Amino acid sequence: MQVFNVQGMSCGHCVKAITQALQAKDPAASVRVDLAAREVGVESALTTEQVIAAISEEGYEAKVA
Repeated sequence: MQVFNVQGMSCGHCVKAITQALQAKDPAASVRVDLAAREVGVESALTTEQVIAAISEEGYEAKVA
């Protein structure tokens, strides 16, 4: 599982937006969001760069934890 620090997440809508963005690019992706820790865990065939790009497209700043 890849873990990313994501800034700007604050609510359930944020969780849904990030999860849907990643699953749109990889329908088999497993996404775990921890709002309190500002972390997103992703199990996916996507590369690190693709995950960061998908999260960034939703308006959040992501980097490898």
